[in-house]
Amino acid sequence: MRNLKHFFSIIAASLILNFASAQKAETPQYTYDLGANINEMTLTVGGVLIAATNDGLVGIDPKHSVPTFTFNSFGKLKPEETEFIPASPYIVISQGADSKFAGLAKTKRAVINYITGKVIFNSDNDNWNQIYTCNIVLPQNKLIVSGIQKEGDKFEKMTPKVAVYDLSTQKLDYSFFLDKPGRVGIAKDFSVTGVPLLLKNMLIIPTAQGLLAKSHKGDDLWECKIKGINWMVADETEKEIYGFETTTNGKNTRIHKIGSKGEELWKDDRKVQGNVSNFQILPQGIAVVSDKVAAEESEIAFLSASSGEDLWEKAPKTKGFVQHFYVQNDGILFGIQQGGINKISFDGQTLFKKPLKTGANIMVMAQSPQGLIYITSEDANIVDLKTGDQVWSKPLKYKNSAAVASTFDSSKNRYLIAADGTIYAIDANSGNVKELANVKFDEKEVANAMEMRNNKMFLSSSQNVALLGDDGKEIYHEYYKSPSQSGFVKVLSGVVAVASTGLAMAHAAKAGMNRTNSYGSANDLSNYNDYGKENKRAADMFASIGDASFQMMSKRFKATAATENAQFILTKLDDGVGLVKVNKDTGKVDKEILLKDKKPEYQVDEIAGVLYYKANDKTIYAYNLQN
Repeated sequence: MRNLKHFFSIIAASLILNFASAQKAETPQYTYDLGANINEMTLTVGGVLIAATNDGLVGIDPKHSVPTFTFNSFGKLKPEETEFIPASPYIVISQGADSKFAGLAKTKRAVINYITGKVIFNSDNDNWNQIYTCNIVLPQNKLIVSGIQKEGDKFEKMTPKVAVYDLSTQKLDYSFFLDKPGRVGIAKDFSVTGVPLLLKNMLIIPTAQGLLAKSHKGDDLWECKIKGINWMVADETEKEIYGFETTTNGKNTRIHKIGSKGEELWKDDRKVQGNVSNFQILPQGIAVVSDKVAAEESEIAFLSASSGEDLWEKAPKTKGFVQHFYVQNDGILFGIQQGGINKISFDGQTLFKKPLKTGANIMVMAQSPQGLIYITSEDANIVDLKTGDQVWSKPLKYKNSAAVASTFDSSKNRYLIAADGTIYAIDANSGNVKELANVKFDEKEVANAMEMRNNKMFLSSSQNVALLGDDGKEIYHEYYKSPSQSGFVKVLSGVVAVASTGLAMAHAAKAGMNRTNSYGSANDLSNYNDYGKENKRAADMFASIGDASFQMMSKRFKATAATENAQFILTKLDDGVGLVKVNKDTGKVDKEILLKDKKPEYQVDEIAGVLYYKANDKTIYAYNLQN
């Protein structure tokens, strides 16, 4: 199966073939001299490479011969001072600790649109001396800033303030003070404690004094005494708001319910153990998943929307970390990382006859025509989604495999699973299992990707590619010996950065993101092998935001990936380490790029087909991999 991460994956390998037929491409399309030492390179979800240098940030778009922007206002940035906002073209730059912990120390924030290259917000330019919070709000495409702004008389310069900016127009929508400037009396702490919630008719700000609701012009609407809220979620009507408060020791989360006029709708708040990682408002109640701190264990609760009371007399025992969580018409389906799948009705009844035992690390849980297909590092099966009964007479079991690849062969109506060097064919109707082939990859690798190409099976790993006929007979197997392990590890360090910029909508709660319940269908069970679904969902989501940068991102996700017919592989060529473009149908090299570096630092944009290579401390080369 392929997904968004597959499109951004960075693959390392080496070549021991004769490259006489390969197209030489040693000259970069563009050379970017950044004028300062390069510390890190990050490929964004929008396809722009961000280089962190000793001077600041530089944005590189391969469609342009010069950088699209250079941001040096704050100087050299630490990695933790740069935040790539998921599912957006925005970067938030932060310097200085949160002001409530920093005394009078100055804090600075900036927001960059890396696609246009424009600095949308700079706290220095707008005279903000201290910043409490700086949050991007989607899909409204707004920026909400709170803190102390050095404007107005001496009292206004000391009074906490909130400002809302429109990210499309880069203009201030409105601003207001959280307290009356110059108010006489005992000083009160109005610092903002969490992410404000922007609704159609109001903005709700969580402060140390409680919740404050303002109109979109900044007029007072109501106040609520609930203090210390970290983030909030509203239902689709925006008449019911849920606030989440993490306790001081971080071991529990308190959930509060507030009405659209600030009234407390629950008599008592609801406490759950750990941090809330998933939360969904349903007609039958509220589903909550919380992860216990410093323990690989989750809890699932189903609460009454009217009272907050637990609707299940006995919560299901997870006995591990909830790795998969899906809401269906008849109940909640979940899978445990340590192994096990179960389904609970909304009234707390177990829908499966008994909890399904599985191997650890459930890599796949997906809908198929025959039922729920699951694939773990040890076994696979299809089960009836209503009863949990096995569709296959018994699970397919194999040795614990570091990677398991699978796909569906529609021409023969069968599932294909590659694990620990063996390819299994499972008839979709009967469930009969056949060992179709044994594939021995060099360097003790196993296949981590598999796809059907013209009724043939293509398999790949970091160092190997192979093509088999539908009868399992080998058509080709090519092995590309890896460069030094140290270089390989350094290259792959970029994967984490790329993944962090991906479409993390499924766990908006984990990011503390403010959203209405309607923004993103977080807990839908995907269809097996429907790898285009997530791309289309991303493209549609970007297109729904009326901004040119999001339209460009939508277009990118509608494009055919450059990896559809080729695999990009790092190798040691005759003259040194380089990257090769391998044709999936032939296994032959169509292009090679000599990098002349034993431990190259690079990023590959596998959608656009671009290689970014750090040629020296201050220079980046961009190579076109498609031609």
